[in-house]
Amino acid sequence: MSDHRNLFNRVWDLHTVRTLPNGQTQLFVGLHLIHEVTSPQAFEILRDRGLKVSCPKQTVATVDHIIPTAGQARPFQDNLAEQMMSAIERNCDEFGVTLLNLDDNRQGIVHVVGPEQGLTQPGMTIVCGDSHTSTHGAFGSIAIGIGTSNVAQVLATQTMFLRRPKVRRVIINGDLAPGVYAKDVILYIIQQLGVEGGVGYAYEYAGSTFDAMSMEERMTVCNMSIEGGARCGYINPDEKTVEYLRGRPFVPDGEEFDRAAAWWLSMASADDAEFDDEVVFDASVIEPTVTWGITPAQSVGVSQQLPNVRDCAPGEQKLIEEAIQFMGLAEGSPIEGTKIDVAFIGSCTNSRISDIREAAHVVNGRSVADGVKAIVVPGSQLVREQAMDEGLHEVFETAGFEWREAGCSMCLAMNPDKLQGREVCASSSNRNFKGRQGSPTGRTLLMSPAMVAAAAINGRVTDIRQFEVAGV
Repeated sequence: MSDHRNLFNRVWDLHTVRTLPNGQTQLFVGLHLIHEVTSPQAFEILRDRGLKVSCPKQTVATVDHIIPTAGQARPFQDNLAEQMMSAIERNCDEFGVTLLNLDDNRQGIVHVVGPEQGLTQPGMTIVCGDSHTSTHGAFGSIAIGIGTSNVAQVLATQTMFLRRPKVRRVIINGDLAPGVYAKDVILYIIQQLGVEGGVGYAYEYAGSTFDAMSMEERMTVCNMSIEGGARCGYINPDEKTVEYLRGRPFVPDGEEFDRAAAWWLSMASADDAEFDDEVVFDASVIEPTVTWGITPAQSVGVSQQLPNVRDCAPGEQKLIEEAIQFMGLAEGSPIEGTKIDVAFIGSCTNSRISDIREAAHVVNGRSVADGVKAIVVPGSQLVREQAMDEGLHEVFETAGFEWREAGCSMCLAMNPDKLQGREVCASSSNRNFKGRQGSPTGRTLLMSPAMVAAAAINGRVTDIRQFEVAGV
């Protein structure tokens, strides 16, 4: 076996059960995360066929998508949400699966609690019935979002069939300027490579910029790999990875931890690893970035202007024109100053303690602009508790933000947190498609949590760099 393998191929080869005649791989799954939305039908498939969950100890469930965040008394007012909650409670009880329910302080967004609990570890294969499973790749794992039929397949066999993607290394070197965050980095990558640029690929993020990031920042980058069309994205494990995992509930301790850490580090891509493609960017050119359109690739630096349709490639002009019209913006106009109605800090992309701290730093001593609804939704109960221990909830509430319970909330609006009509939302989430936040005519501007906080205070898209300097 070649010694020139990258991490992706090392992990893939390690988990290969067999290769099918059609070229697909039957892949063993090390960790299966499930939630209340994509699991009910999967469990029904098992029940109909008289099957059991193959490896219940390698399956962990949480509730996040449909739960309300303003009040969580049962039964939920939304009948469908209550049905989904009842279903996952019944299914986990019947099939012997651990459920992090609302009465468990480990509950939260699936891609927050996996790393938080130490379930997510380097060298693993991880799947979940959710697009943003790529988040877990920040730890040097192959983490892939799957559909409901695949969820059933993994529950029954602890394996699934996949075609091995190619691997592209995305290199960024250099220091990020003040006011530029991990969210800006991944938005820039998607802007440069496109929403279909990663189709058929796994992305390895490499270079000094990613080396310098915290684990939470790396999770933000890997989270949005799917928005760039990639099957998954990952960063090689290093000492930061090891120290993040040390002492977490599902991680071994003592000498066993030391052995695990040595193995984790050994899975990193070889120095002379081979890749199918490579792109290189310079961190110094990245500025605070805001989406202006209806795909995550339609973004500009906050000091820049929207494109002029006639200046764009012919194949892109129709979508760009559609986006500008839908958003009610003018081609060639600056994104800075765009009025907002709602500010949302949360989602599996940006709801961890570091995100909340950054936003609180911006908000501290200031007030939400008149007419703006602003909410903060921590990614887990533990994140919420930590933020409250630090007094961050008081900073937000004093400024006029709503401080919520843990959940997915307004990221995808499968719960009461929805945009109304043509509202414009400054959001730290991951998708800005039409209707994503609950209103078919609602408009979403993706940006970092600090930028969302600044927009909430000023009532409009604001360059965080001038905001902090001026102390507005």
